Amino acid sequence: MNQNEELQVIAEEVCECRKCGRLVKYREKVAHEKRRAYREWTYWGRAVPGFGDGSAKLFVLGLAPAAHGGNRTGRVFTGDRSGDFLYAALYKAGFANQPTSLHRDDGLCLENAYIAAAVRCAPPANKPLPKEILNCRDYLRRELAVLRPKVILALGKIAWDAYLQILKQDGRIASRAAFPFAHGAEATIADDLPHLFGVYHPSQQNTQTGKLTEEMYAAVFRRIRNVLKES
Repeated sequence: MNQNEELQVIAEEVCECRKCGRLVKYREKVAHEKRRAYREWTYWGRAVPGFGDGSAKLFVLGLAPAAHGGNRTGRVFTGDRSGDFLYAALYKAGFANQPTSLHRDDGLCLENAYIAAAVRCAPPANKPLPKEILNCRDYLRRELAVLRPKVILALGKIAWDAYLQILKQDGRIASRAAFPFAHGAEATIADDLPHLFGVYHPSQQNTQTGKLTEEMYAAVFRRIRNVLKES
């Protein structure tokens, strides 16, 4: 199988996943009750697979689908304010063909970028449990093995730690504590591993308070472009 076919196999497994009873119950409840603004929608209501270029060298790792975003549309970071901010930044940096992500058939394509989440189902209050992150870890591990990215961009501390925990489990690092998260943090862990970047998650809590700005993302994406060029 080629990379796209391997990623499709993983995506199909993700879509059928029911490992976490709490998350399954919540995502299906949200899909049934809906939000008033989306009452005409047929919600996805399942685990949300990764999305993007099958030969991507940039792997963007988020936290989890939003209850009325990815859980509604079936595509990661699609149909919510976080996605609006993220895809606009990806477009400006040359990793997407358009700045918006509204639904699965809106024509969006990623260029040299792939996006997935540490947890594939929408969690209550956007707070997955450690066991739920662990249950999703194999999907992330397999996607990384297929893509072999040069750069990983972690959106927030949970995504940052989820990747580092894989490296710790594989014996590549002794402790996550050696790599503290911060906006703009970078880590070159080993020559054969991706260059790791961290940024604040593009949540409304961060973007509407001014904690996170468009220029803050743009600066990190410029650095990522340089790293990809050098590699």
